[in-house]
Amino acid sequence: MSSDFKREIERASRVVVFTGAGISTESGIPDFRSPGDIWTKMSPINFDEFIRSPEMRREAWRRKFEIDKTIIGAEPNKGHMAVAKLVDTGKVTHVITQNIDNLHQNSGVPAAKVIELHGNGTYAKCLDCGLRHELDEVRALYDASDEPPACRSCNGIVKSATVSFGQAMPEDEMRRAEEATLACDLFLAIGSSLQVYPAAGFPVVAKRNGARLVILNREPTELDRIADLVIHDEIGPTLAPIAMLN
Repeated sequence: MSSDFKREIERASRVVVFTGAGISTESGIPDFRSPGDIWTKMSPINFDEFIRSPEMRREAWRRKFEIDKTIIGAEPNKGHMAVAKLVDTGKVTHVITQNIDNLHQNSGVPAAKVIELHGNGTYAKCLDCGLRHELDEVRALYDASDEPPACRSCNGIVKSATVSFGQAMPEDEMRRAEEATLACDLFLAIGSSLQVYPAAGFPVVAKRNGARLVILNREPTELDRIADLVIHDEIGPTLAPIAMLN
C-alpha cells in the first residue's frame, strides 16, 4: 500500500493536500466532534447569538479559553512535517485545512500556501474593523472584567478568528481552495471524515475535474468509494516514509 501511495505522489505534478482534525490528534489535540467531546456536552453558540448577546459572547470566550487548555503547547507531528517537506520540494502547491490550530504554519508551510477554511484559533479579530487581537491580550481583559472584550481601536465586537456555527464561510479562502483544487492533478485528503460541508466537497470537485484522489484516514469515509487509493492507517507513520523523513 505504501508503494502505491508513493507512486501516486511521484507521478503527480500539482498536489493539493486537504487536512482535517485527524492529522492533529497525533499532536495531542482532541477531535472536538468525537463522542464525549465538548460539542456533545453543550449546544454550540451560533454566530447570530454571539453578535446579539453579551452573555453569549461571555460564554463563548469562557469555552474558548477552556478548550485552549487542551491545545496549548501542541507541536507539529510527523504528519505535519511530512506535508511541509512535500510543500518545500514543490510537489504540493497548497494545503487546504479544516483545522484552526496553526500547526501547518508552525511546521514550516508558508502561510501563503495554507488555506484555512474554518479560520484560525490562535488569535482574534474585531468583527467591525478587522484589527487583529492576540489571545493573551484578550484573556487579560476577560479575566480582569469577566466581560467579553471590545476592540481597542473601534470598540467593536472581538471574536476568535474562527468560523462559528451559522457564520458564512470566508469567501476568499473558499475561492482560493476551489482554484487550487481545479488546478491539481492529485488531491490528497488526510485525517478528515469528509462529512463537514462545504469543505468536504473539494475532493469531489477534484475527482470530477480529472484529478486522482487519495484518502488517508484511520476510519472509512463516505468518499472512499470514489477514491483511487484509500489507506486506513496512522497519518504520521504513513506520511513520513513517503516524504523521506527520518
